[in-house]
Amino acid sequence: MSDRNKLAQLVGPGDSLRMMDALRRGATRRDILAMLVAGGMQATLAGGLAGVAVSAHAQTPRRGGKIRVAGATAAVTDTLDPAKQSNQTDYSRGTMLYNGLFALDGSLTPQPALAESFNTKDAKTWVFTLRKGVTFHDGKALAPADVVFSLLRHKDPATASKAKVLADQIESVKASGPNEVTVVLTAPNADLPVILGTFHFHIVKEGTTDFAAGIGTGPYKLKEFKPGVRSVMVRNEGYWKPGKPYLDEIEFVGIGDEGARVNALLSGGMDLVASVNPRSVARVKDTPGYGIFVTQSGQYSDLIMRKDMGPGSNPDFILAMKHLFDREQMKKSVALDHAVLANDQPIDPTNRFYFAGLPQRTFDLDKAKFHLQKSGVTGKVPVVTSPAAMYSTEFALVMQQAAQRIGLDLDVKRMPADGYWSNHWLNSPVGFGNVNPRPSADTLLTQFFKSDAAWNESRWKSDKFDQLLLASRAETDLAKRKQMYADMQTMIHQEAGIGIPLFLASIDGHSSKLKGLSPIPLGGLMGYSFAENVWLEA
Repeated sequence: MSDRNKLAQLVGPGDSLRMMDALRRGATRRDILAMLVAGGMQATLAGGLAGVAVSAHAQTPRRGGKIRVAGATAAVTDTLDPAKQSNQTDYSRGTMLYNGLFALDGSLTPQPALAESFNTKDAKTWVFTLRKGVTFHDGKALAPADVVFSLLRHKDPATASKAKVLADQIESVKASGPNEVTVVLTAPNADLPVILGTFHFHIVKEGTTDFAAGIGTGPYKLKEFKPGVRSVMVRNEGYWKPGKPYLDEIEFVGIGDEGARVNALLSGGMDLVASVNPRSVARVKDTPGYGIFVTQSGQYSDLIMRKDMGPGSNPDFILAMKHLFDREQMKKSVALDHAVLANDQPIDPTNRFYFAGLPQRTFDLDKAKFHLQKSGVTGKVPVVTSPAAMYSTEFALVMQQAAQRIGLDLDVKRMPADGYWSNHWLNSPVGFGNVNPRPSADTLLTQFFKSDAAWNESRWKSDKFDQLLLASRAETDLAKRKQMYADMQTMIHQEAGIGIPLFLASIDGHSSKLKGLSPIPLGGLMGYSFAENVWLEA
């Protein structure tokens, strides 16, 4: 069926012509969504919207079998509480146990999950119709009260939700019918279904305070969970998606050391491993029975210079460090070309709001030396790295060599992956982070750069930025919204204590018997939602 026919089915022939014309002129999913919203359309997100491509698998999925999977992180802080999850291991487990109102597909378009449809006239008041016949793992039927509880708990400071800064825009959530929930925002945001399709907004049972049992509506049930060690999931026979999931059991572990992960895969101990280093790609490909799965996305490892303490409190030191990035060398020698150049701001070139007009910051020893001398920073500067932050040690060593040429002594402090995020990431005056891809520019900027964001890595605060961010959510004029995002990228590039050299591809390794993988640019492992999509060849 053509895109035009799909749209005609969804919205009527007159509207479909208007939307096909918009698509030809470069409009994307949020623009089409905004057009539908403006017309008060009831969207059922039928999957054909805006020409979403759905690839049919050549093979028929086979039911049965068990796989072992290794993520790149493991810590005693591992959690089954969606609100507190913060890394790929948590997210992967979360998508096994829970569902959201929506799920994001390979184009990061929200597809219906626990919400069957929605209706909004102004992008401020949203009415969600819940899917019927869904039950939690313990047999309880999904009800509006579960959704109300799950969304509102993020607003309670006592929950300590990683998504509180996103949930702050929710004014109220109420059951408005036996199968209906109404969400009112403080201001319009056409991206609400995208936000509700992210990991933290998975739906849990009303009143849940202890998440040890992992009771959700997801494709797998929890059999065993040992934080920092492993988890075992078994098929949910009562899953609401017919025929899914395919596997009987998944054992998921975290292995912080990349070499150990790859060895575990190639020795037959694992069927799927996350975060393979480019240097290991040839070895995996050359081993019969194994393959590589690449997802290019907006993932980045960033140099963080806190503006509230240490040398980063001097803006000239920050500029000196940013000019020490030899990005081309990092792309070639560290990422082995599994990356694209970045420009010290977090929106990557695959994002339609990427500002290509921002002049690329160059590797410039003269400028670096000028700003270093102006800053007055002398002596050793510790730089904290870890395998947990992809390529951070390699990036730091490239910078260390360049820094020596301007009289700056960077002392690279390698920390183990275990405990890195809880002990070092937000606490080091100068160190590295790693940010997984986010579903929209708004989500990324809200979680990492808004002044009051829990994950505001460099503690950069700007009222002007916060105001622009708020205004951009409600702006329906595409040209104006693009300009707002361009202004925000420029501000981060110039003012924030964040240096971003590259946008990284996620590389996973797998047994050739494992089928069903396809890229979802939220990150590797199919945007961490591999579990309900993969199967084992007979």
